[in-house]
Amino acid sequence: QVQLVESGGGLVQAGGSLRLSCAASGGSIIAYPVGWFRQASGKERQFVATINWSGATAYYSDSVQGRFTISRDSAKDTVYLQMTDLKPEDTAVYYCGITSTYPATTPHKYVDWGQGTQVTVSS
Repeated sequence: QVQLVESGGGLVQAGGSLRLSCAASGGSIIAYPVGWFRQASGKERQFVATINWSGATAYYSDSVQGRFTISRDSAKDTVYLQMTDLKPEDTAVYYCGITSTYPATTPHKYVDWGQGTQVTVSS
């Protein structure tokens, strides 16, 4: 079973940038589409972005389109989420997961979630 580890979260001012990483251990994610989701306190897990297995195509939620970029490095078996022009409403715990479907925008289609990384955007 693949274990995913998210990192790169932190506290940033509105308008700032962060890059999140989703690394695999105990297995490989190289053959799978990977998605990023976020969950704000008291709210349901929300789709952010997903990338296909090769990295050639990506799909974004309307709320992050144009501000966030998902990418992957097969050599490092890692998927990234570059976040720019961050807004207070982007504050959440960010999770990555793998799926067999692309593009998949609902959490139940993903497995092997990581523990999450907290992103806090101050106004």
